[in-house]
Amino acid sequence: MTPFSYYRPASVSEAVTMADESARFIAGGTNLVDLMKENVVRPQRLIDITALDLHGIEPTANGGVLIGALVSNADLAWNAVIEQHYPLLSQAILAGASPQLRNMATTGGNLLQRTRCYYFYDTGTPCNKREPGSGCPARSGLNRSHAILGASDACVATHPSDMCVALAALDAVVHVQGRAGSRLIPFADFHRLPGNTPERDNQLSADELITAIELPPAEFAQHSHYLKIRDRASYAFALVSVAAALKLDGDVIQEARVALGGVAHKPWRDIAVEKTLQGQRVSRALFERAAQAWLQAAKPLSHNAFKVELAKRAIVRALSEAAGDASIQRTTP
Repeated sequence: MTPFSYYRPASVSEAVTMADESARFIAGGTNLVDLMKENVVRPQRLIDITALDLHGIEPTANGGVLIGALVSNADLAWNAVIEQHYPLLSQAILAGASPQLRNMATTGGNLLQRTRCYYFYDTGTPCNKREPGSGCPARSGLNRSHAILGASDACVATHPSDMCVALAALDAVVHVQGRAGSRLIPFADFHRLPGNTPERDNQLSADELITAIELPPAEFAQHSHYLKIRDRASYAFALVSVAAALKLDGDVIQEARVALGGVAHKPWRDIAVEKTLQGQRVSRALFERAAQAWLQAAKPLSHNAFKVELAKRAIVRALSEAAGDASIQRTTP
């Protein structure tokens, strides 16, 4: 770990004034400290934001919820409002990490997790995400855990968060503040696909701080499910995960949301496929056809072709669990 300076601002405006390319905001530090220990990132300054007033979970005027960026993952998962009205989010958080990490990790920090690609963490190997232009050995090397959707020649890393997959399905909005003022970023636009700039994970500028996550009014509490498939039952990142949410009128789908984790550089949604489910009656056959469409653009690598079929089956299972008693045994939609 390289030497760094440490600052503890008293306000959000003071914090963003201190920020630039050489600095990092730190709260729980559950990912950043690991990256610093491995010399993957070498900030010259750490800006400790834990004293800022960003710890609340409050209702919004339109019936949604505003979650402060410093709310811990544990407090968010076990919050009564989240459990009752946004169970998909609670399930996703509890599927991730360990109780100790969830007690430390923050809502804002969860959005900023870096990939767990082994080449990214190994400073003895090239990595376009760590050193732009150096290459991506994962494309021809060990790539069992890597992306099958939305990847590029420059990067095949996957986004590691469980919470973010649920937030994508819920159409959350990210509140940020920088020196130029505050802005709102729809969750679908917050994270980036790698393209030719895989070193950029998201749309934040160096001086911008996440202050809150806003959830729209709850519409999917009764019919939602988070499914995570991993190599072991505890503390493992997803090979494939699915956040599924349905709004039903009897057994007719009024709206469907599906977000995938473990398959792309960001939580993956396909709005066009979601719309094909609208007005259809719940059935396994319908879900199987939709799953096929969701994975139509998949481009597996040498060691992760199994993810394509795994993702299809996971989508069908998650949607079936979300539908619950809505006649999922129908043979025709």
